[in-house]
Parts: sequence; structure tokens; C-alpha cells
Amino acid sequence: MTKIEQVIDYIDAQLKSRRLTPGMRLPSVRTLAKQLHYSVSTIVEAYERMASMGIIESRAGAGFYVCTPLEPLILSNIEPVREKNLDPIWISRRLLEAPPNLIKLGCGWLPNDWMPHESLRKAIRDASKSPIYELVNYSSPLGLLGLRELLARRLYSKGIEVTPDQVLLTDSGSYSIDLICRFLLKPDDVVLVDDPCYFNFRALLKVHQVKIIGIPYTPQGPDLEAFKQAIEQHHPRLYITNSGIHNPTGATLSQPTAHKLVSLIEQANMIVIEDDIFSDFETAHSPRFSALDGLKHSIYIGSFSKTLSASVRCGYIVAKAEWIDHLVDLKVATSFSHSHFSAQILYKALTDGGYRKHMEQLKIKLSESMRITIEMLEKLEIKPWVIPKAGIFLWCELPADVDIKKMADDCNENGVILALGSSFSQSDRFQQFLRFNVAQCMHPDIFAILEKAMNNARS
Repeated sequence: MTKIEQVIDYIDAQLKSRRLTPGMRLPSVRTLAKQLHYSVSTIVEAYERMASMGIIESRAGAGFYVCTPLEPLILSNIEPVREKNLDPIWISRRLLEAPPNLIKLGCGWLPNDWMPHESLRKAIRDASKSPIYELVNYSSPLGLLGLRELLARRLYSKGIEVTPDQVLLTDSGSYSIDLICRFLLKPDDVVLVDDPCYFNFRALLKVHQVKIIGIPYTPQGPDLEAFKQAIEQHHPRLYITNSGIHNPTGATLSQPTAHKLVSLIEQANMIVIEDDIFSDFETAHSPRFSALDGLKHSIYIGSFSKTLSASVRCGYIVAKAEWIDHLVDLKVATSFSHSHFSAQILYKALTDGGYRKHMEQLKIKLSESMRITIEMLEKLEIKPWVIPKAGIFLWCELPADVDIKKMADDCNENGVILALGSSFSQSDRFQQFLRFNVAQCMHPDIFAILEKAMNNARS
């Protein structure tokens, strides 16, 4: 490939990633020549060829401008393609497409038989008896009032005082984050995430073409000094995190760290989105940004996909009243409405005493699964980064002599899908880490499969 062709390829990549869009001015020939370490004549020739192809155009005295139509949004064009087993989109698709017999050892949900399916069936039957108008029509923009009232009461127990009109129902927690990003972000804004963090945060933020900065996460929460430096250097718009039980580490935010973070966020006039979908797994209260700052610089997100049903798509957003009104407009523009029937099912299930009993039993079961998993993993020299107080996740480090990718391939051949640490991080800090789901670890063959795969993968 000639240097001229390399320049054309470079500009083409900028167009495909949408860093260059219709009407934008290209770098001057001297600027690009200096950037790529090519001669000015090489850049001029490349620009002239692209102009002849109708991709860019020359404007007298003003330089070259993009004139081709906007490229389709293809996520793999936005950043360099990673190895498949580390790519967030590929991981999500693999887990969602996996047959039921595969053991999803690091997935983010409970085994089917751990879910309250009988309570769910009853809730579906009860919801199906609703008036015909409710069964066949669109929902109101805010969503089912009874469910919003219930959620407002539940939030009060976490110290978050809101009215039902500050609760907006959506079709999922992921859609809630997407809606907020549409509301608050523009391309090239800076967003802080934890390092490590839930891998789909980064996949979703790619869609919005923002700059992602990872903040090292500690057992007490994000590293405060790194957080402060990121504010000073990058002037971020948002910070997205899991409040309560952190994904993937299982850690919980400490009170001192939470208070200092609230102060830093307020001083920087930025906003924190706290995704609290693991809330009902908690056995003891932990701080919430929305409670500490009264939703001044925070937005709260929740759903019941982890404790009730991922098939009943219903999430919610909690924010200050004036923002909810604007978010409703965006919701109507992008999805028109949401599943009123799902909201009815969720309301019926949550107001049935069976859900409370289910959660009490589930917490006991998870606690025992956590204990067993830690004991069995320690026998394999797999060490937890922190001992979680509650939840489903264990964030663990493998011995240095284990080739983790070879181990993952071996497990895959034996019907086990691992969650590699590097898929949760943009840094190189977690190449020897795995995320374990302690509920999925209760499969009778799992530790034998792990031991065999580790032995085969040792250097």
C-alpha cells in the first residue's frame, strides 16, 4: 500500500467512526502531514483523489470538507476491534444466544430454577384480568401509577425521598441509561466509569461516541485521588457506576468515600448515574448518591431483571422533577411508550407477599453459595479480590502461571463460558481476573471442570 493510499485509509477510518461527519473541515494538509509524518505533497495528492471520488470537496481559501453522506453507525468502526472474547458486544450476544445446557459461570443473572417462576405465573394471570383498555392500549408517558407509588415508597427506605411523578418507567435498565445519555451527552463529551466496570456500560457509551475514562476501583469505591485528577484533566460530564453492590467486584461503596465523591461531583458540576439493579440482594444498607445529594447531581436507575424476571422488561428512572419532564419527551420520541403489561406483571409480583419471602430465602441461599464458592476456589489457588457482603459476584485473581485465555478455551469446549477480567476493563490491570457468579457455581461439575482447565493451561 502506498503512502497516499494509507492517508486515504486513515481518512476513511475517521469517516466510518464518525469522527469526521458531513460538513466538517478536514485537517489542513500541513497539519495532517505533521501528524502522520508524511510530506505535504502526499497529503495533497490523497485529498485530491478523495475529492475526485466525491468523498470530500475543496472550498476556495477554506480547505477541504466532508461531502459524503453520514456513515452507518457500526460499533466495530468506533474503536479498534478487540479479541472476540473481550469485546462487550460479542460477550453479550454469546451469553444471550447460548443454549440452556451451557454453564454461564460469569453471567450476571441467576439460574432459571432460582427465580420465583410460580409467583411470576400468578402475577401474569392476575395482570391478564385487567380491563381490556389496559391490555390493548399504550401506557401513559410516566407509566403505571400504582407501580410508581410503590417504587417511591421503596426508595424512601434507602433515604431517597421522591414523589411518584419523579419516577419514570422504561422498558429496561439499559434503555434507562441510553435515554439519559441522549438527554445529557453529545459526541466527544467525557464520561467516567469504574475500572473495572460492567462491560455493557462501555458498549453503550460507544454508541454515544463519548470519551471514556476509567477510574481505578478499590474495595471502598473509586480511587478518590484518581477521580479528582480525572475531573481536573478531562472535565467530565457524567460518572456511571453501580451503587450498592458493584459489578463486577461485588464491593460496596463506603460512607466516607461516598461523601467525598458527592463533594467532588458537586464542585465539578457533573452528574452521577447510579445503576442499582442489584439493590434487592443487599443484606445491609450502603450509601446512595441520590440519597446523599437529594438528586441535585444524581440520577437513580433500577429494575427487577435480576430478582424477578429478565423477560418482564421494565426499568425505571428517578430524577429531579424538571428532568423527568424532559426525559418523558425523549422517551415518547424514541419509543413512544413502554410495556404496560410488563409494568402490571411487575406490580402484581411485588405486591404479592411471595416476592418478599422469595428474597429472604434467596439471600440465605446466596450467602451459602458465596461461602462454598470461596472455599472451593481457594483450593484451586483462585483468590477473591474482596469478600462481598452480599450479591452474586466474586471478582477473583488466578495464579500467574495460568494462561487464562487457554483456560477459557478449554472451559468453552466443556460447556462452560467464563467472564474474563479484561472484558471489564480498558486497562491491563485485570488480565488474570475472572468474574464468578456464585449461583451459577453451584453446578455439580463446575469445580472439576475448572481444575482440569487450569492444569491444562499452566505454563
